[in-house]
Amino acid sequence: MMGNNGKKVGYFEPLLADRKEQQFNGVSKMSSRPQFFAKLRILFENACDVLPIMTTAIFSHPDCKRHEMGSWHPECPERLEAIEDQLIAGRVDSCIEHREAPAAAIQDIARIHDAAAIAMVRDHIPSPAPQGQNSSSCTPAHAGYYPIDADTILNEYSWKAALRAAGAAVAATDAVIAGEIDNAFCAIRPPGHHARPSGAMGFCLFNNVAIAARHALDVHGLQRVAIIDFDVHHGNGTEEAFADDPRVLMVSFFQHPFYPYSGADSTSRRHENMVNVPVPAYTGGAAVRELVRDKWMPALHAHRPEMIFISAGFDAHREDDLGQMGLVEADYAWITAQIMVVAEQYSKGRIVSCLEGGYNLSALGRSVLAHLKVLAGLD
Repeated sequence: MMGNNGKKVGYFEPLLADRKEQQFNGVSKMSSRPQFFAKLRILFENACDVLPIMTTAIFSHPDCKRHEMGSWHPECPERLEAIEDQLIAGRVDSCIEHREAPAAAIQDIARIHDAAAIAMVRDHIPSPAPQGQNSSSCTPAHAGYYPIDADTILNEYSWKAALRAAGAAVAATDAVIAGEIDNAFCAIRPPGHHARPSGAMGFCLFNNVAIAARHALDVHGLQRVAIIDFDVHHGNGTEEAFADDPRVLMVSFFQHPFYPYSGADSTSRRHENMVNVPVPAYTGGAAVRELVRDKWMPALHAHRPEMIFISAGFDAHREDDLGQMGLVEADYAWITAQIMVVAEQYSKGRIVSCLEGGYNLSALGRSVLAHLKVLAGLD
């Protein structure tokens, strides 16, 4: 989008500019997280109300919390902490296997991204900010940060975090195909579905779901996969990666018109393997369930995917102020259940879900909890 001075700026820049000097949604860096959750972990570490029907694993890594783009930025490390806290409080944490994400190999990333896109991240990792320097300002001259665009910023840990995020998706794919687990959720950041083959954008460095899907096809020899994206924003990077690949069906809904202002034009609609459904602001759960039944499900049944990948964005939640849709936790649980029906019928139950958006910390944690309870058969 264009700013008042005619300069191209990121969509989120005007939304977030006034937050650079304040805490996002009143939440700080959680420098002193409540001891309450530590006590809950001890209390519930051997407790599981219902034995899980499915073997579900969570893939993550501490490096994913070390990537950050400024204390004002909504795509923050606290997102993963909010998920962890809800899983503990919901008595699900001990029912799910936890695995540490390896770093992705460059050849894994190169199946989707060109050399320039990889180099843009790898070669622009900044030096650490001087001790005691204020990190609330992110400009090209600011030590400790390198802005790829107005919304997408590197710090000293971003390369490692990006490798771990993509590596989680690839490792989860390997584990599910090998039969070690039934399905997986990757609690990772940075997210991925906006990252184009040619470069990072929209908070995303590498396209984790696209990398995993291509890995399943090219390394494991699967013939057909599906990518399901329920983020409030169109997964433009994923569409660009697979628009001409009949092996991959992508289905999604997204608020439109809205960032990144794609997915609803004639170019997108001419690809038969792209079932991306634009919806207006304030669309709620009933309308989304209808489009899932009428648009997604027939396409998924026709494609008969051998594995399903989910771009799991939770910013279509009604409490998330980076979107304007009206979903609630029950809607995410219902969507997940429909996906599992298709996976059981065609995919041997094989699902890998990767975190995308979701910026209201409470709504994010609750929504991921609902999603995981269905994946693990705990609901």
